[in-house]
Amino acid sequence: MTWTEAILLAVAAAAAGLINAVAGGGTVITFPTLLLARTPAVVANATSTLALVVGTFGSVFGYRRQLPSVRPWLRRFIPVSLLGGLIGAVLLTATGEKIFSKLVPFLLLFATVLFLGQGAFKRFAGFDQAAPHPHSRMVWAAVGFQFLVAVYGGYFGAGIGILMLASLGFIGLTDIHEMNALKTVLGALINLVAAAYFIFAGLINWPKAGIMTVGALAGYYLGSHYSQRISQQRVRQIITAIGFTISAVLFYGQFLR
Repeated sequence: MTWTEAILLAVAAAAAGLINAVAGGGTVITFPTLLLARTPAVVANATSTLALVVGTFGSVFGYRRQLPSVRPWLRRFIPVSLLGGLIGAVLLTATGEKIFSKLVPFLLLFATVLFLGQGAFKRFAGFDQAAPHPHSRMVWAAVGFQFLVAVYGGYFGAGIGILMLASLGFIGLTDIHEMNALKTVLGALINLVAAAYFIFAGLINWPKAGIMTVGALAGYYLGSHYSQRISQQRVRQIITAIGFTISAVLFYGQFLR
């Protein structure tokens, strides 16, 4: 690994941490950067997962004030997040990335549209947005959806934050900072169990993971800390912009293949 590659990896990880703290999708930056640094695809995915999950703790610390408010939801989502993340990691080592990666742009675009139009979709589905408690069917649907997101997160993970934010909006959460706190913890657990499996499978490039971890820690903390100083409406606009941008990049990448 050259000094140029080391600097490039650190900067990419910092940018990914910043994006993940606000919306999600940082893997879209770290994964191709690792490929550019001559890292095999599966090893690049595993190394990116480990670096970003360690950096996530900086983001969790940044959202520490919101955690008590979302604790009841954590009890519902943590078990399926851990199980799904492990299944996704096992699938990655058992299969290639090509088939599933073709679905990623569509999933992310769909999630961004859902996040943007949550109110309209909920009214269309017959769920009252002003109800004090979410409909039980929506809660169970959200838990099931979180399991699928966790499987995808363990497998590849680009954009899981936006997928989760869209789901959380449907179950009645409206405070974007609380939603980001919940999304950050769940994303960390998904990546943690996946990273543990990748370590067990011997898929980590440790020198590159170490360099990226430092950058990711800085990016996560800055993103979580400063995003809370911005109005909720502005943060929602930033998340939507990131979602559409990453979707476009992924569609463009598929077009070039």
